Amino acid sequence: MSDAAPAPTKVLVVDDEPQILRALRINLSVRGYEVTTAANGAAALRAAAEKHPDVVVLDLGLPDMDGIEVLAGLRGWSTAPVIVLSARTDSSDKVEALDAGADDYVTKPFGMDELLARLRAAVRRAAANADTSAEPVIETDSFTVDLAAKKVTKHGRDVHLTPTEWGMLEMLVRNRGKLVGRREILREVWGPSYATETHYLRVYLAQLRRKLEDDPSQPKHLLTEAGMGYRFQV
Repeated sequence: MSDAAPAPTKVLVVDDEPQILRALRINLSVRGYEVTTAANGAAALRAAAEKHPDVVVLDLGLPDMDGIEVLAGLRGWSTAPVIVLSARTDSSDKVEALDAGADDYVTKPFGMDELLARLRAAVRRAAANADTSAEPVIETDSFTVDLAAKKVTKHGRDVHLTPTEWGMLEMLVRNRGKLVGRREILREVWGPSYATETHYLRVYLAQLRRKLEDDPSQPKHLLTEAGMGYRFQV
């Protein structure tokens, strides 16, 4: 039986500010991460293809291309979590990044402890989601979702969901812990032509809360992130 240590988590840090690259390389390396850095978008996409990072920390303001383009390039083939770093604080920028496939968004200037906590959480979620096929039953203290059987039970009793309610719940559960953008849900569940119909989400989320939460007015599992999207918390 092998006692080999697990391989270190590989992190790709993309930023055009040398002091941020240096600070992150030092802070992540001393915590046992294997760190690769890139100072522009083209170098980032090359490094991602060569190194296959487990998680990417991506600045949006790059000299050669917008970080959203880098994100789109990554999402063409990689499912590694991406944490966006940005000096842009407008909620529309955050929504655009989340819709493009970012897993989290950290605003500059940031505290190193906060970023490290977000990074650990992203890696944990990615590992949990990778195991979803092995354990397709997700339990909360109020209800249980069986992804394979497409079935929900609450305190031992079957809960009837419409196909649309199930589609929304399934998407949130498969991305558990992650903030899922409103447009992303609308495109996935309703289709591309519904990408701006955000009132649908409020109606259906309210129905899901009524059916599943113990106290729909104080939800513990089906959470709204104002102006951005929704999150399923176990």
